[in-house]
Formats: sequence, structure tokens, C-alpha cells
Amino acid sequence: MKYKIKSRIWIEADDNILLGEGRVALLKAIEETGSLSKAAKSLKMSYKKAWSLIDALNSRAQKQVVATSIGGKGGGGAELTDYGRNLVNAFETINQNCWDFLDQEMKKQLYHDF
Repeated sequence: MKYKIKSRIWIEADDNILLGEGRVALLKAIEETGSLSKAAKSLKMSYKKAWSLIDALNSRAQKQVVATSIGGKGGGGAELTDYGRNLVNAFETINQNCWDFLDQEMKKQLYHDF
């Protein structure tokens, strides 16, 4: 029999969610598409929901995470700031370290002879 531990982590700022798997997915989609609307569409999320998440993220973070430009002749756009990229990398590293730790604990606790 093979056991699995399931867990989700997120980072809070003043008791409000700052960053979790869903927001990281949105940030990565913005990085890939250069557009909030395209990122939202690729995640099957409404533009309004995506905008709300990014607005909350930008207001809770220490620095701006996503920079947006208003549409015009060439259209608008969105991109991660350097701080935003660092946040995504930090979250993914912490998340992976958490999974590695849980896997090690599972092996220590459940797969040894009693």
C-alpha cells in the first residue's frame, strides 16, 4: 500500500491571503501571455476575478507585483515586476521544500518496522 499526504500552503500578509497556488498560476500565465485577459482566459477565469486577485496582490505586497498598461492602438498589457518574479520563485521553492519534507516524514513515520 502506498500512502500520500496532501497539503496546500499559502502566504498571508496581515491575515489576508497574499499568495497561493491559484495566484501563482495566474502570475505565471501573465508572464507567459503578457496580458491579464489572456492569462485569465487560459485559466478559465473571468477577467473581473483575475483583476480582483491582482489588485489585492499588488495592494498587500511590499512592492508592485504586476505592472499593467492601458489598452490603446497596440492594446494594453501586463507583466510581472522583478519583485513579482521573485515572489513566484520563492513560493515555488517553499512549496517544493514543503512537499519534500512531507515525503521524508511519511517515509520515516509509516514505512519503518515497529
